[in-house]
Amino acid sequence: MLKEKVTSLLDKALEEHPSLFLIDFTMGSDNTIRVVLDGDQGVNLQDCMNISRAIEHNLDREDEDFSLEVTSAGATSPLELPRQYKKNIGRKLAVKTEDKELEGTLTEATTDTITLEWKAREPKPVGKGKVTVQKKEVIPFSDIHKAKVILKF
Repeated sequence: MLKEKVTSLLDKALEEHPSLFLIDFTMGSDNTIRVVLDGDQGVNLQDCMNISRAIEHNLDREDEDFSLEVTSAGATSPLELPRQYKKNIGRKLAVKTEDKELEGTLTEATTDTITLEWKAREPKPVGKGKVTVQKKEVIPFSDIHKAKVILKF
């Protein structure tokens, strides 16, 4: 009963904040509610507070004892949804598929695929030595096991 009410309140709150989207929603047996958000322009503290209030202010602690945590997807969290890739175009990603691991700049994200580009050193076709070549690979979302943004400091 509580989970359905929280789900309904969360859906309504996200409709009112269309740049935000849900990454994860869990509810423990002890009524610990955990909501993880992301946003097309990122998520700030005010966004978390707005969603938290939309849920908390519509639940009665007299009826249900609960704890609520609303957080943003961390910078080191793996990308989960196609919508997250779009906001990371131009950033360097580490992508793991069934048979390979790639690092490259995310240059495109459609509803079905992402495109990574990177430079690689390869042997010259003729003669000795190596040459730098531009590589590009289109990867379907269904093939991605894990993808993370590579942070530079």
